[in-house]
Amino acid sequence: MRTSYSALQVLKQCPQKFKFQVIDRIRAPQSKEAIFGTAVHDALAFMFSHDPLFPTVDEVCNLFSQVWNETATKIHPELDSALAKTYEESGRALIKNFYKKNPPWLFPVVDTESRFEITLPDLQTGQTHVVAGIIDRIDKIEDGVYEIIDYKTARKLPSQDAVDHDLQLSLYHMAILRRWPYLKTLNIKLSLYFLKHGEKITTMRTPQDLEHTKHHVLSNIVDIEKRGIDNNFPPTPSALCDYCSYRNICPAWKHLYKKEAPSVDEEQLQKALKEYFAIKDIDDKNAKRLKELQDVVSAYMNAHGVERVFDNDGYFIARRLQQRFIYDFDKIREIMFSAGLQKEWGSILEADDKKLKAILNQLPSHIRDQIAAQKKLSKEFMTLVASSKPVKK
Repeated sequence: MRTSYSALQVLKQCPQKFKFQVIDRIRAPQSKEAIFGTAVHDALAFMFSHDPLFPTVDEVCNLFSQVWNETATKIHPELDSALAKTYEESGRALIKNFYKKNPPWLFPVVDTESRFEITLPDLQTGQTHVVAGIIDRIDKIEDGVYEIIDYKTARKLPSQDAVDHDLQLSLYHMAILRRWPYLKTLNIKLSLYFLKHGEKITTMRTPQDLEHTKHHVLSNIVDIEKRGIDNNFPPTPSALCDYCSYRNICPAWKHLYKKEAPSVDEEQLQKALKEYFAIKDIDDKNAKRLKELQDVVSAYMNAHGVERVFDNDGYFIARRLQQRFIYDFDKIREIMFSAGLQKEWGSILEADDKKLKAILNQLPSHIRDQIAAQKKLSKEFMTLVASSKPVKK
């Protein structure tokens, strides 16, 4: 299989969009945000493209404006001119700030918009897969030391931990090692540059990290192949739907875009929905009141040291401890691989609690015991359980 980081990211965000975009190859217009990001990337690649005569900041900004205006008006002719101007001004300001902080003649840029391919052999199936992509920029900091820089136009700054586990950067690291095998792993820096903030967050990878990345990608590929057999690509509605070009054909949204004349079925549906939301509103109010009453009951139990309280008819409310656990999946993976249970690990794929529980009973008892030892209490809380029948006094 041939895939890319962006395709794997789409699968993670929404399997249905993955099917539309990657499997069915349904062409969809780029969003305004995607066009903006592409125009910025093109301008920054141009900024470092000449040596020794680098383009001026005005030339870089003008290239951005050209790409933005030509592409945005072509793909979104309905785009409001004032909004288009706002995007353009925002992009030019962003580039000016970047140019001021990063004069191109001060950076030893080796390559920009660098295409790569990584081959990943799957020892379980005997297949070899390819992950392809493009690296925004590669700098040679000193002899044998390189920095990979990926530009981001997003407003939100991630945590250092998120960058330390960023899949995209891990793949870039593997790509550089494939291009220059003589490089030492710890001599490669990986950076995300957030243009709106002028902030760069840097991280590194160890050989163990790269091995984990390899297994992670192969697990995703196995997942994709299994989903293809079962045709299992459900939509995952989220805030990202606002930027998705497939909304009008997506099962989670296409009813909103229906253009047919109202039918009998549609009229019945609308009546049912109206009644449903009316009942739900009552239920929500009751739930709020129940919570207030539970607080009163819990306060009484705490004050009097009791675990059950009874009304005059014998109905009672009991307090019950609820616990939630999390697993250390890195250690579980080591346990299962050491026991030769790679196939069973593959069925967990993205490693979540439900998938782990589904295969636990199939594992040898000593492996189950080792896995249980990796279970950690993440939180616990008390719930109130009401009886359905009265108790005789």
